Amino acid sequence: MSSKQVLLQPRISEKSYALAESDNVYVFKVPMDLSKPAIASAVEAQFGVAVTKVNTTVVKGKAKRTLRKGGRRQEHGRQTDFKKAYITLKEGDKIPIFKAEEDETNKKAESK
Repeated sequence: MSSKQVLLQPRISEKSYALAESDNVYVFKVPMDLSKPAIASAVEAQFGVAVTKVNTTVVKGKAKRTLRKGGRRQEHGRQTDFKKAYITLKEGDKIPIFKAEEDETNKKAESK
């Protein structure tokens, strides 16, 4: 998979924002078949930062139920499973994922 372009989708949530601010850890949604060294090299190549540690977890998809025909027929299904990678960066390195939110916060503070 190293010859292909790897799609890294940042997971933007309150928890990931707090991890980025306090521990310099960023959270990404990555393809299921990607290994930790491949994830580290993809982050380093895409953002130009030094990765010190990569932790991964597979999030199981939730079971969903859909009612059809006035509630008489039910269809059962599942959301797809996905893999999250927690990337720890070298001290001093940052990825500008939350830059727009930080700029907005600074503008509000300056206007008061």
